[in-house]
Amino acid sequence: MPVDEISFEAEEKMEKAISILNEEFKQIRTGRASAGLVENIRVQYHGSSTFIKHLANITTPDAQLIVIKPYDISITSDIEKAILQSELGITPNSDGKLIRLAVPPLNEDRRKKIATQLKTMAEETKVAFRNIRRDANKHIDNEKKDSLITEDEAENAKEEILKIVRDNEKNIAEILAKKSAEVLKI
Repeated sequence: MPVDEISFEAEEKMEKAISILNEEFKQIRTGRASAGLVENIRVQYHGSSTFIKHLANITTPDAQLIVIKPYDISITSDIEKAILQSELGITPNSDGKLIRLAVPPLNEDRRKKIATQLKTMAEETKVAFRNIRRDANKHIDNEKKDSLITEDEAENAKEEILKIVRDNEKNIAEILAKKSAEVLKI
């Protein structure tokens, strides 16, 4: 496999890891109502597990309220059950057609715990980056061992992959800083 393909593949995997982190961050409470808090909760619908975002319209009319309007009102109770079973910690209020979730403000202690959780999630993504780099470097070493690339090409490729890792780690730091500021209300 050519060296540029190895680095491209590593970069793609890192971008996917960042995408996954962004999705996880969306589900973290910040004290403000956000559709991201509930859209990926799974509901049993006709025997299959389906995301709420596929079963209902989710809106946030104000900073402390999430309104869920199911496309099919017969599944309103199923959505309520799924929300109660999730780790969201918010009790749904339903009139049979709409589900309202009042998002309470977070206290200072809870904000700090969430910020710590965010750091842990970001660090796990950085570990994934290091694993991707290790795998790419192994691949490069194999190419060099099989005499498909020169030693200089191998070193340049490893430096390129290290640069990609560092760039993506900076990206993670920016994402973490933004979400932490949101949680801590800085």
